[in-house]
Amino acid sequence: MDVTLRIGRRRLASLLAAGASVALLPALTRPSQAATPAEIRQRGRISVGVLTDYPPFGGTDAEQKPAGYDVDVARLFAKELGVELQLVPVTGPNRIPFLLTNKVDMLIATFGITEERAKQVLFSHPYSAFTTYILAPKSAAISGPDDLKGVRVGVARASTQDLAVMAIAPKEIRIMRFDDDATTTQSLISGQTQAIGASSTVLAQLRQNYPKLEIEPKFTLRAQANGMAFRKQDEALRDFSNDFIKRLVDSGELGRIYERWFGAAMDPLPPMPQF
Repeated sequence: MDVTLRIGRRRLASLLAAGASVALLPALTRPSQAATPAEIRQRGRISVGVLTDYPPFGGTDAEQKPAGYDVDVARLFAKELGVELQLVPVTGPNRIPFLLTNKVDMLIATFGITEERAKQVLFSHPYSAFTTYILAPKSAAISGPDDLKGVRVGVARASTQDLAVMAIAPKEIRIMRFDDDATTTQSLISGQTQAIGASSTVLAQLRQNYPKLEIEPKFTLRAQANGMAFRKQDEALRDFSNDFIKRLVDSGELGRIYERWFGAAMDPLPPMPQF
């Protein structure tokens, strides 16, 4: 049922004005000074945005605290700086807004490195990677983009799979956007969608928890390289992260973190995408 709210013109004008004022607040309160390793060490704390709805990259433990591959990397990053770590849960759609409005100093949030995002943020070199697919039951006759005509395809809003599906989608596709990967996955389980754009991580979870659905990858959407993300002015912090990632790879520690969470050896990290 559609519900229409009738608001007087003066009331509407005041609401719009208030909304505009709130939207301007982050810009007015943003620090003029870049966040550098030296500044963060002086402060004694770094806030890192992490996903909590995308295990094992980012989930929660038995006490509902952030846990996963990204969280372990964030802990080592803070330890390398010698500061306290503040973990801030983020979602796919609000990752960039949280970063640009200074709610977090950086993101370690399974954030795919794309040309569009690189216009807004700085990316580190890849520290993780995965492949995204169109996933559907074995019985679904889908082998390529043209087979998605009239199909209800679920994606997490503002995710790399959302962008990838849009790039290949025929006009007749019915894209359904959800707040996160968990609700996107649930839409396939419940039959609300007939296919979803999701990663190999989601595929593994579906096969383990819902084997009777016989979910399989129909075709590849994108091989995604994930980077840490920073505000444009925070080049020194980005450079520090690149050195940090290299040390983790060379020491084998990054591989050990991956095996801890994924139960398999980590493939070599992809090169930094060039745009």
